[in-house]
Amino acid sequence: MHRPARSRLAAGAIAALAVVALAGCATAAPSASGEPESSSAHEGDTRVAVAYDGGIVVLDGETLETVDSAELDGFLRVNPAGDHDGHVFVTAADGFHVLDTGLASDTVEFTGEVFDAVTPGHATPHAGRTALFDDGTGDVTLFDTDAVGTGTLPESQTVESEAAHHGVAIELSDGTLLSTIGTSESRSGVRLLADDGSELARDEQCPGVHGEGALKGETIVFGCEDGVLVFADGAFTKLDAPDAFGRSGNAYVTDTSAVAALDYKSDPDQEGYLLSRLALVDTDAQTLSVVALPEGVEYTWRGVGRDGHDNIIVLASDGTLNVLDEAGALVDSWDVIEPWESPEEWQQPHPGLRVVGDIAYVTEPAENRILAVDLHTGEISAEATLDVVPGEFVVVGAAGH
Repeated sequence: MHRPARSRLAAGAIAALAVVALAGCATAAPSASGEPESSSAHEGDTRVAVAYDGGIVVLDGETLETVDSAELDGFLRVNPAGDHDGHVFVTAADGFHVLDTGLASDTVEFTGEVFDAVTPGHATPHAGRTALFDDGTGDVTLFDTDAVGTGTLPESQTVESEAAHHGVAIELSDGTLLSTIGTSESRSGVRLLADDGSELARDEQCPGVHGEGALKGETIVFGCEDGVLVFADGAFTKLDAPDAFGRSGNAYVTDTSAVAALDYKSDPDQEGYLLSRLALVDTDAQTLSVVALPEGVEYTWRGVGRDGHDNIIVLASDGTLNVLDEAGALVDSWDVIEPWESPEEWQQPHPGLRVVGDIAYVTEPAENRILAVDLHTGEISAEATLDVVPGEFVVVGAAGH
């Protein structure tokens, strides 16, 4: 497909590898292009960027020792930029700030690049391109993933939504764009746009559409309040939940599996944020099933990930870290932190999980603690006590992520 409006900024630039990103309003799947690795970052290194009230602290991914920190006021959220040099998008009140974790440059700092947004929302890198969604305007900003970090905003394209809403967009490898449909009052589905902005298709059978995930074969899933919307091979398919209200809002996926795990809530009046069931979507078979977790295993959207073997990892409020296979069967379980309760508000710090390969990173805000757990053995391979209360965090790395 000819793409005059979206010219690549760097000839031979490598498609991004996105670390799994689990957050209340963002989901990102690993995306591998099969092209050579970038040599600009230190191969094998990882950095952990942890948001706190007043800034971001960056840790070495292997030792969890503090590398440095960068200050920024306000409530902060973090998303991996998906590039090969370990940058992070930090969302603040005024937009998406680009943070250099020092993975390639050895310097932790905000680069000065700020993508202005009225209400910054999802940041979605995929197949070498990034989509930033502004909930306050409905605008989607698109640019080459590896073009960030220069200190100057990259060449970009803006695609407008029909109305401002809390949404998400993802640009596919063929240059088409999937973008949610909604208003400030409600959301209904997803539309497919050509690279010139013209609409190719839409599906409005997805009330409350939220979040996305890219799976094997570039199949994309979106959560709905009554099931899941699947996009594959140019067509939408709606998979209904078994309950009249069966909300999924976040997808936990890999690009090597056709099975998506999604959070699942069947009681619209439920208080708190702890959930005890998962929705499993087999995109090959086009089926949706709901599995109950073992007794006592409850999680929030911050507590689910996928490992290097496509297993589903769940951090539970009883303090356990649980490994489930793709069918939802329990494989292993280990006590890793103290039991904890649901936050009263979703923004409040509470335990979170990020999974990179066979390592699970876990935060314990009550103790200002972060630890790395070997998913083969359940042993803690590294831990640290921070000088700040950890909020959201992401892991960015050079090789295999």
